[in-house]
Amino acid sequence: MEKKVTIFCKNTGSYHDYPIGTSLIEIYEDLHIELSCQVVAARVNYKVEDLNFLVYKPKDIEFLDLTSPSGMRVYVRTLSMVLAKAISELFPQAVLRIEHPISKGYYCTLENLGQPLTAEVVEKIKDRIGVIISQKKRIYSEEKQIEEVKRLFAQANQEDKISLFETLGTPYARYFRIDDFIDYYVGVLMPSTDYLYLFDLMAYYDGFLLRVPNRENPKVLEEVVTQPKMYGIFKEYVGWNKIMGINNIGAFNLLARKRESINLIKISEALHEKKVASIADMISSREQTPRFVLVSGPSSSGKTTFSKRLSVQLMVSKLKPVALSLDNYFVDRELTPKDENGNWDFEHFEALDIDLFNQNLKYLLSGEEVEIPMFNFETGKRQYKGEKLKLEDDNILIIEGIHALNPKLIQDIPLELTFKIYVSALTTISIDNHNWIPTTDTRLLRRIIRDYKYRNYSARDTISRWDSVRRGEDKWIFPYQENADVMFNSALLFELAVLKHHAEPILLEVPKYCNEYTEAHRLLKFLNYFVSIPDREIPPTSLLREFVGGSSFRY
Repeated sequence: MEKKVTIFCKNTGSYHDYPIGTSLIEIYEDLHIELSCQVVAARVNYKVEDLNFLVYKPKDIEFLDLTSPSGMRVYVRTLSMVLAKAISELFPQAVLRIEHPISKGYYCTLENLGQPLTAEVVEKIKDRIGVIISQKKRIYSEEKQIEEVKRLFAQANQEDKISLFETLGTPYARYFRIDDFIDYYVGVLMPSTDYLYLFDLMAYYDGFLLRVPNRENPKVLEEVVTQPKMYGIFKEYVGWNKIMGINNIGAFNLLARKRESINLIKISEALHEKKVASIADMISSREQTPRFVLVSGPSSSGKTTFSKRLSVQLMVSKLKPVALSLDNYFVDRELTPKDENGNWDFEHFEALDIDLFNQNLKYLLSGEEVEIPMFNFETGKRQYKGEKLKLEDDNILIIEGIHALNPKLIQDIPLELTFKIYVSALTTISIDNHNWIPTTDTRLLRRIIRDYKYRNYSARDTISRWDSVRRGEDKWIFPYQENADVMFNSALLFELAVLKHHAEPILLEVPKYCNEYTEAHRLLKFLNYFVSIPDREIPPTSLLREFVGGSSFRY
């Protein structure tokens, strides 16, 4: 008698029996599940698995398409491998680096190309990708002993993988293969190349942009958003990484194991201080000194500590900074807009009392004294506790909040009296040449640690709110980031190795059978790539201290 296994399909809400060893794709096809777009993978007991995964024990299964974050990651990884294969066929000596997300796509560079990277070359690569997709080539997942995997990648001249494998500390490693082309990725891929249905390549500065489907509407590509300032700050920090000889995690881990991370901490912190000082110089050297410095950035970007460090540098420039948080101007809870799910939308622009804020600014600008409101987050009400503010001639007001760059915030204040700064954690180190580190992962880990330490939130609580936070950023922060006069990258080259030992025990508390476990499991796997380093050498003024503790600033 054929042995069977019972699975529960979350898409259908029903139980089904299948022969032991049935693949996920066979289950998907048998159940005739209709997703909004192309199936790409499945969550099996809340872990993302590829569609060739074989079921031997009872499982909860949920099939994923591109509208989920996990599904989109699977699609982009698969597209990245096909891109790498196409380049290896056309330009065998070229080295592809998929560096970071930008302009709603992924910025890529080619080294050792042997010719200029023209629009014609980019179009040639695009055509080759199309051919590989049309050939419906199978994508194999294979696992071998680590020494054998290192040998295979050495033969393929993918040296960036070697240093990574040397520091993984595992006896076996999984990699992927299309024909005789091999590559390494940090998560699962789709079963074959014909699962890819939409992409584009376009020349972008001195590289090219890999364009992907829009997650909200996967039938169309993401619209390209021009981001010259964002590109410039990424390029500056990638250049610093190259000078220090650290582009990828493997190189960083080797330094950390030699106990050379102390110098790396000192250099990274010095670079931060130099950038903060240069921004202060930009402000103080203007022909007309700005009265209002507006500091914006997404959640956990380090806006607060940056503002405090900027204040110190402005004092060096003989200015007297005064801080003001936009959080003081929240409307009473019952007046707060609600999102599509009926929850309070604290990221919404209209969650702020813009009229009161502008009235206070006008009074301050005219030399009058105003009483600053305070928002009580427990009662959801505005309060006044007698905090007065008046701007003297040498005062400069630093206004910090997620909406600080929104042009609707200060419509009645002359632009020449303002200086706008955008702060974000733009991670510039990669896992290897084809596996970038999403900037959102750094910020999420920061927030998980801070929420746990100072707000009594579990990792599950923070992860459950994160998608809503990200939607708010997409709507209210990112569209205005290029309005900044200057951008500041708050990421530190060493920080993920420090965040690791703070985040891991918090993430391990997430129950294994809940929706948030998918993200917790992914982050734990991601942190395994780093050699952990202690935080005792991090100075008390470091931006990272805002999240891990030990800061000399008051919050």
